[in-house]
Amino acid sequence: MASKEENLLSKGYDFSLVEEKWLRHWLEHDCFAAKMEDGRPSFSIVIPPPNVTGVLHVGHALNNTLQDILTRYHRMCGDNTLWLPGTDHAGIATQNVVERQLAKEGKSRHDLGREAFIDRVWGWREDKGGTIINQLKRLGSSCDWQRERFTMDEGLSRAVREVFVRLYKDGLIYKGDYIVNWCPRCHTALADDEVEHEDRKGKLYHIRYPYADGSGSVVVATTRPETMLGDTGVAVHPDDERYRHLAGVGIRLPLTGRIIPVVYDHHVQMDFGTGALKVTPSHDRDDYEIGRRHGLDLLKVMDDMGVMNEAAGKYQGLDRFACRQQVVADLEELGLLDKVEDYDHAIGLCYRCKTVIEPTTSMQWFVSVRPLADKAVAAVRDGRMRIYPRTWYNTFYSWMDNIRDWCISRQIWWGHRIPAWTCRDCGELIVESIDPERCPKCASSRLEQEHDVLDTWFSSALWPFSTLGWPERTRELATFYPTSVLITSFDILFFWVARMMMMGLHFMDEVPFHDVYLHALVRDKHGKKMSKSTGNVIDPLEVMDRYGTDAMRFTLTAFAAQGREIRLDEDRIEGYRFFINKIWNAARFALMHVGDCGPEVKEVCRRPQGLALVHRWILSRTAATIAAVRDGLDGYQFNDVASVNYQFIWHEFCDWYLEWIKADLFSDDDRAKSDARGVLLTVLEIVLKLMHPITPFVTEEIWSVLPGDRPTLMLEAFPERRKQWADPAAEGEMATLMGIITGIRNIRSEADIHPSARIEACVVCADAETKRLIDCYTAALSDMTRLSGLAVQVLGDKPADAATYIYNDIEIYVPLKGLVDVAAELQKLGREREKTEAKLRQVNGKLGNEKFLANAPADVVAGEQEKKAALEARLTAIAEAEGRLKNIA
Repeated sequence: MASKEENLLSKGYDFSLVEEKWLRHWLEHDCFAAKMEDGRPSFSIVIPPPNVTGVLHVGHALNNTLQDILTRYHRMCGDNTLWLPGTDHAGIATQNVVERQLAKEGKSRHDLGREAFIDRVWGWREDKGGTIINQLKRLGSSCDWQRERFTMDEGLSRAVREVFVRLYKDGLIYKGDYIVNWCPRCHTALADDEVEHEDRKGKLYHIRYPYADGSGSVVVATTRPETMLGDTGVAVHPDDERYRHLAGVGIRLPLTGRIIPVVYDHHVQMDFGTGALKVTPSHDRDDYEIGRRHGLDLLKVMDDMGVMNEAAGKYQGLDRFACRQQVVADLEELGLLDKVEDYDHAIGLCYRCKTVIEPTTSMQWFVSVRPLADKAVAAVRDGRMRIYPRTWYNTFYSWMDNIRDWCISRQIWWGHRIPAWTCRDCGELIVESIDPERCPKCASSRLEQEHDVLDTWFSSALWPFSTLGWPERTRELATFYPTSVLITSFDILFFWVARMMMMGLHFMDEVPFHDVYLHALVRDKHGKKMSKSTGNVIDPLEVMDRYGTDAMRFTLTAFAAQGREIRLDEDRIEGYRFFINKIWNAARFALMHVGDCGPEVKEVCRRPQGLALVHRWILSRTAATIAAVRDGLDGYQFNDVASVNYQFIWHEFCDWYLEWIKADLFSDDDRAKSDARGVLLTVLEIVLKLMHPITPFVTEEIWSVLPGDRPTLMLEAFPERRKQWADPAAEGEMATLMGIITGIRNIRSEADIHPSARIEACVVCADAETKRLIDCYTAALSDMTRLSGLAVQVLGDKPADAATYIYNDIEIYVPLKGLVDVAAELQKLGREREKTEAKLRQVNGKLGNEKFLANAPADVVAGEQEKKAALEARLTAIAEAEGRLKNIA
């Protein structure tokens, strides 16, 4: 019976062969295809589209593992399930990649021209742009790959145009000269949330600005002295008595000789510095607002490359940073540099190329977001959209309350070109979904389209409905919108999530998703950001090669507690590989006994009350596990799901149940054997189903070799709650028996008794009911602890020369006389205690050192505190072991 079925699973689990086999099977049989069957609930999720330039990193692995868990779960629950995949065209990033290719050929995009350059990008996308999609497939992502979308495919491009035109005609898109974040490297404007801020050491320059009448001067402070060449005013607070006399006098701007006015503005803080603020409206956002309020001139002194222009006078042609050095030198020579201080401040960087951004005025397109943001905030406040974890609500409200208009134009070529045309003859601006042939005002055909493209986030903001066929009212849109949940990293809550909410509510009159789950950022085991420069990057592709995809997926799930940081340790991935192997070996053992079973063998589980205690216990624990896993998945408590599965499978199913029923499986008692086989097969099937959303490959392989006709596991029904299996009494009785076994095994281990040695034990319990229970299972207890004799009594004297273990109100004694050398064991424990105490003194010395606590990184301090707790726990265990040995003497 055993040999045929046992051979269906190899002795060792070869994950590489299994993963390749099942991925190919799922894809060839279109197992991930979404169904739209009437009468079924729908579950839909859209992938946060990775950049077409991207490769799989550990953040992608976490994000897509969590999405796949929910997708597989709801598919098994029988829902109409769609996980829609796709990629983002990533305007700036993709253009940069292709421009670097051209640079190696000694060319620029301007050498090719716009049309040829865009063709070149499309060619690159066809050749290289599918890399991350193939890597996501390898991860086991069960997207409906037949529905893959791209933010610049024909359907999405149509949606983008339609949205732009409608917003423009609703008065929510406008064009204007405004202060923007400018990247001199990418030569484009950036939205506020595309600017990364990094703390750097810099200088604060105190510059003396003379009064125009020569009667004195005022000192202003700046971190960017090169921008003073564009100053068009100095601002002071209207209540500042020190500067009231300057209203009609003004300031003579150093290095230029220009006379600039003093303006009185409440924005200025009188108690900060000298209370005077240089105003450069074209190169600072706050200054722009002051200048707008007081009608100050806009004077740009830099070009789009970050090079000083003709308005900078003699500094024309200098790079902005070289200009800074020269300006400082000239001010010092003129005696106008009052002082220079070290100054730590946040620098704005382009999120793509990390170049220091330059605030500058520029003609750009904007979305007026306030009306859209108000709808999104209302949807969150009234519960139409929920955020997990809840700690993000206040951050969301704060950001939305202070939101600024969204600059959506980018000065690059790769992207959705803005559908706006200007008539060369009459200047009319035309915004339409379809390219116009003539000017509606003067009928001229001399129309020039806007050269700018739209911000990448504009098209991705439409993702939940544009990918389902909008503006057409498709069946997919009716079935799967609003989507069920969005899973994404918290760092793009405002880049993307908030904008999807605004667009979805405006165009669909519905939230784009009911729930948003914001997962943490993955860092190394010390809490440090992963980077190639520090060498602490965990590459998911390499991890999958070493430990298998299921091990990595389970690790990410186990670490995915709701918070802002996940500390990933590769040692844990290796540890969970052993867990995968444990499941494999348990299945091999089970197949030795259930490989030839028919479905009728599982009928015994319909009447659990008639089963032996161990079967009633495992079914009760199975029911509790099903409920906990379902609750965890429904509430996005992914780490709880992993923990519950791990505890149940490794400890309860493998370590206890399989060990306990071996006697029945090999016995001549047909009833006992049949019951054991039926419950074993039932529970194993449930284990595979519960684990499948997290570890799809190993579970699918095991499922395929279980007895009977086995269609793919991923389309099987997820286990329903089994209240009829709940048996608190059985769980209590088994807990008592397992506590006794654990106690005897602990005594064996601590006394270093050879595993094959037969020993005697005495159990003293508090009542007759407990004694009756133990008496019924004396044989099982003796077999599982290798006892030659077991005495059970209610109260009474303890045996002499015995080691003791207490479990609740049960005392367990194992006579050790003749089995161990008590003196030698006490000496051994004494040596270990001395070493442990020495280590503890060393740790306490560090933790008692104020300098160490003040200067050491937080993760190092935490590590020492963990060492202290572990050493203290070990000392407690040593003391308990010494006490048990001393009782023998």
